[in-house]
Amino acid sequence: MNRRLFGAELAGTVLGVSAVTAPQAFARTDGPPQSDPRRPWFFFKHPTFETIFLTSLGRAYHSGGDVGKVLYIASQVKDGDFESAYLAFKQAGEEARAIAKDSFDRGHKESARQAYLWAQNNFDSATYFLDGSKDPSRFLATWELLNDCWVQSLPLFDPPIEPVEIPYEGTKLRGYFIPARGVRDTSTSKKPLLILANGSDGSLLDMWLWGGASAVARGYNCLTFDGPGQGYALWKQKLYFRPDWEKVITPVVDYALTRSEVDPRRIAIQGISQGGYWVPRALAFENRIAAAIVDPGVVDVSTSWLRNLAPPMVDLLKAGRKVEFDNLMAESVDAAAKSILSFRMRPYGVRSYFDAFKAVMEYQLTADMIAQIRCPTLITNPASEAFWPGQSLQLYKGLTSPKTLVEFPASSGADLHCETNGTGLRDLRVFNWLDETFGR
Repeated sequence: MNRRLFGAELAGTVLGVSAVTAPQAFARTDGPPQSDPRRPWFFFKHPTFETIFLTSLGRAYHSGGDVGKVLYIASQVKDGDFESAYLAFKQAGEEARAIAKDSFDRGHKESARQAYLWAQNNFDSATYFLDGSKDPSRFLATWELLNDCWVQSLPLFDPPIEPVEIPYEGTKLRGYFIPARGVRDTSTSKKPLLILANGSDGSLLDMWLWGGASAVARGYNCLTFDGPGQGYALWKQKLYFRPDWEKVITPVVDYALTRSEVDPRRIAIQGISQGGYWVPRALAFENRIAAAIVDPGVVDVSTSWLRNLAPPMVDLLKAGRKVEFDNLMAESVDAAAKSILSFRMRPYGVRSYFDAFKAVMEYQLTADMIAQIRCPTLITNPASEAFWPGQSLQLYKGLTSPKTLVEFPASSGADLHCETNGTGLRDLRVFNWLDETFGR
């Protein structure tokens, strides 16, 4: 999610919401390309609006949203009007948060938990519209509301979700251990573990809804975290993305092995959205993981950025002509696009357009890296993958380890990026495979 989700790589370089004044410098895009141009739109013609609303609906499968409320929100939003979408989702988040607090105060624990999930869904969705709104500076305050609802919901799960700290290069990453359902004393029973790795802009809610809920229902413990450039690590710790994600996953595995309830022979990992790059990259160097889920496969992150650049701009990048590149970007991209680019650049810890594009070009899997992966790997291949079309198959072909490619055609209803519109079918296929891989 990601964000999210989809974490969210929502539309390549500028999320597909901005116009530019010099087409020769930066090619305009109206949103992420669809693999199948015949695919219908359901709520909105604007691709960002359509994607976020479908994601919000998809979250309802695991009680992360109330379908009727999402449909009502859609009726209050003008297609392409980012301010109206932000305000509608923000108000819905405030309403759900109030319901959660009232339910908790009256002793209704499960009602409070569900309402906090609704609130997170709405606050998280709201953040996707801020870059095109009247005041993008509201992002951090909205994220704080999302984060607070996540923290408030943790003790309401059964069993409760446990906040943990994962040692990482002189500091600690904020993480969460999610026990398998029905387990009260986690210290007395070793169970398989699923590590949940997020995408470029996903929330922790996505980690629960895209893997966590289905995993614990099937007897898996889960461990998730905010890595460099993600959530708390970005906003509070000022840690930024890095291409060598094995330096992140290895400490996570080290921590997992300190827990008595984790079966060290059955540790799996899942990466969604841009996590589809990070997980294979880590697997090339981390051999203690016994199975992997990659949703979708990502061999070259930079394609979702570079495809929106005109060829002369790509030439400037390759030639290292930083001043010219930055000047052309500054002159040709309008204010809305600049704010969105600033958001996309922030997790990389750079301010120069040139530095951002050069940085993302480092996020590539070589053939040698892919060949080093040893564990069984499942790769999803949704038919309408918007950000890295064709790369799931490319990763699959490069693997020499046991491998499975799971297709999601349009007829499945789960054909979008990370199968956001078909969470149930997605989880069924993923966890059937994982159960069988672990001999369960």
